[in-house]
Amino acid sequence: QVQLVESGGGLVQTGGSLRLSCVASGRPFSTYAMGWFRQAPGKEREIVATIRTSGGNTYYADSVKGRFTISRNRAGNAVYLQMNDLKPEDTANYYCAAQNVGSADYNVWGQGTQVTVSS
Repeated sequence: QVQLVESGGGLVQTGGSLRLSCVASGRPFSTYAMGWFRQAPGKEREIVATIRTSGGNTYYADSVKGRFTISRNRAGNAVYLQMNDLKPEDTANYYCAAQNVGSADYNVWGQGTQVTVSS
């Protein structure tokens, strides 16, 4: 069974930076893409950024463009999110997810890591 483990969340002031990491463990699996999602209290989960394993194509939500950068390792089993110029509205629980090859959607999820940005 594959597990995704996130790390790097925490409390930071407005304008600060954090780097989230997500590493897959367990039996080897092939990913089509990996990504970061977030959910704030009382809000629906939203996509933050995604990256394809092959080719490295990226996608960013408009709200984070220019501030966040997603990257991955060569093996395709780890993904990172560099978050700069953080704002209070970035406060949320951030989840790592993977879309297996052959899957129509993100089908493996981590437990989440909390990011809190104080004003």
